[in-house]
Amino acid sequence: MANITQQLNTFLVGGAVRDALLKRAVVDNDYVVVGSSVEEMLSLGFLQVGKDFPVFIHPQNRQEYALARTEKKAGQGYTGFNCNASANVTLEEDLLRRDLTINAMAMDEQGKIVDPYNGQIDLTNRVLRHVSPAFIEDPLRVLRVARFAARYHEYGFTIAPETLTLMTKLSESGELSSLSGERVWQEMERSLANAHPEVFFQVLYQCQALKSLWPELHNLWGIPNPEKWHPEICSGVHPMMILKQAVLLSKKTTVRFASICHNLGQSLTEQDSSTQPDYAKAGADLIEVFCKRLRVPTAHKNLALKLCQFHRHAHKVFELNASTILNLFNQLDVWRKPEEFVNFLLCCQADFTGRLGFETYQYRQKEFLYTGFKILSAVTAKPFVEKGLQGLEIKAAIAQQKLAQLKNYQQSYMEQNNILSNGSNTNLI
Repeated sequence: MANITQQLNTFLVGGAVRDALLKRAVVDNDYVVVGSSVEEMLSLGFLQVGKDFPVFIHPQNRQEYALARTEKKAGQGYTGFNCNASANVTLEEDLLRRDLTINAMAMDEQGKIVDPYNGQIDLTNRVLRHVSPAFIEDPLRVLRVARFAARYHEYGFTIAPETLTLMTKLSESGELSSLSGERVWQEMERSLANAHPEVFFQVLYQCQALKSLWPELHNLWGIPNPEKWHPEICSGVHPMMILKQAVLLSKKTTVRFASICHNLGQSLTEQDSSTQPDYAKAGADLIEVFCKRLRVPTAHKNLALKLCQFHRHAHKVFELNASTILNLFNQLDVWRKPEEFVNFLLCCQADFTGRLGFETYQYRQKEFLYTGFKILSAVTAKPFVEKGLQGLEIKAAIAQQKLAQLKNYQQSYMEQNNILSNGSNTNLI
């Protein structure tokens, strides 16, 4: 098959051009085709994707080609647009419908940049700026700009004040409610995978979008924590600091998501969580509601629930007796889900170090709990079976041996590390 794109007027567009100019790895190449039609694309062997938009897949390289188009607002939400993809739509008209100037650039086959909306200037100045007033017609753009702010934070990008104003206006319009939970989660999870996911949530808070999308998190801002253990004081700032620490500890979005959720219950108690007996239950209920609303994957939800319910037990582990610690292991289901337990400990460490001035402190609780888990994991049923024990007798014998080994390990660890039995010298929260 000949190179079918030679018969078309094609331009590389969007993120590929942006990232190439930033000397950043280009993941996907998307192309716009000017002056063509659906019939011509199909006759050349392109495969059409869906019916709403004239988007096609190249039959050889599987890359995406879209006819140049304009869009006109016709309804609510990010799908409420009428599309015009006639052959007389120009490249400049196609680029005008895009969200940000840095995404509204194109490159021809000779490598020449087409930049009608000064995207290169904004790229140089590290500014995220909307292309046109039509930005406000698509509520999804609030999330996209927040995600771009997180992704390109390391390059020094900031949001143009006038763009942030439009984002705030859009957030306050009620249009965010038209976004499906799955779509919101998709943007959120993609942001959690970035190097600075905290920026995503900070931007959403700043433009009032978080109030609609995740009110349980939004409501934490302004609730004070005791300064002794939380010099940052604000309960909304704390999960952002935890998230920054979680990024240093793990690339898993499960760990990063759970880290944000651990103190959601404070949005209901509106005071220091340590004095609230129902704090964990309140937080767990909010996590369940949020995860159902956004259809958050089960693995993310389960880790968040465990962290919310048991993170304080981990922090105070040196104050607990061996029997309580063994019960904690059982409640965390560490024997069947060891990887989730490791992720739980990483979240606890992020919570511990995610406080102003505590970032470099050693979290001994993680080492203690993980080593204890490994020691107890070596206890098996085999010797008790050989002794002739059966059923519940074996279960009781295993529990008794685990408890005895845990007592010895706990005493030895605390003595070797000079840890007081009340945990007062381990910087508990």
